[in-house]
Amino acid sequence: MWAIETESIAKTVGTDRQLFAGLSIAVAPGEIVAITGESGVGKSTLLNILAGLDDAEAGEVLIEGVALGPLDDAARTRLRRERIGFVFQAFHILPYLTLQQNVTLPLALISPDSAAAKARADEMLAAVGLGDRGRDYARDLSGGELQRVAIARALVHRPAVILADEPTGNLDPETAGRVLDLFARAVRSRGAAAVIVTHSAATAAVADRLLKLTADGLKPTDG
Repeated sequence: MWAIETESIAKTVGTDRQLFAGLSIAVAPGEIVAITGESGVGKSTLLNILAGLDDAEAGEVLIEGVALGPLDDAARTRLRRERIGFVFQAFHILPYLTLQQNVTLPLALISPDSAAAKARADEMLAAVGLGDRGRDYARDLSGGELQRVAIARALVHRPAVILADEPTGNLDPETAGRVLDLFARAVRSRGAAAVIVTHSAATAAVADRLLKLTADGLKPTDG
């Protein structure tokens, strides 16, 4: 079964500007796919459609074989909480919570077992090299450390799908390289499927496949 699959989806913005049509993609568990393209072509919109935050006008999106189209808002929310992890360019880490508290947030939405959530958060912080920092506050971290916390939070609930929007856009090249290596190892070791939207050739280089988004859909590219 594909972790992520789209069947000929289409999206138009405004009254008549078509972003893409006939867009089909399948991403296997453990695979990382990078999507590039010109600004405004619809890369972030595509991520939102994959997450069920936006609707395609045609076609269907399936997450582990579950079609998003027939789901109501509550069912889509449950699916996102349980099966999808997000890594954002702007981190979205809450500065006045500890690292452990930030990482447990996805688990708190799924289960009331706070002891298990804290243990799982500590495990993930250790995996990203912050195992001794769980009681520290996010406001005291560097950009690279914040992005590592964001990766730990995205993976803490063992999602089947990771969606990342310019995950290293705010980092210097050296820090970005370390974060990308960590991200790729963490995703593959857990058998998740990842889709990364990026303008960065360095970010795209960690992917198993590189695709370019155009109005005609996704096309394979060598860079």
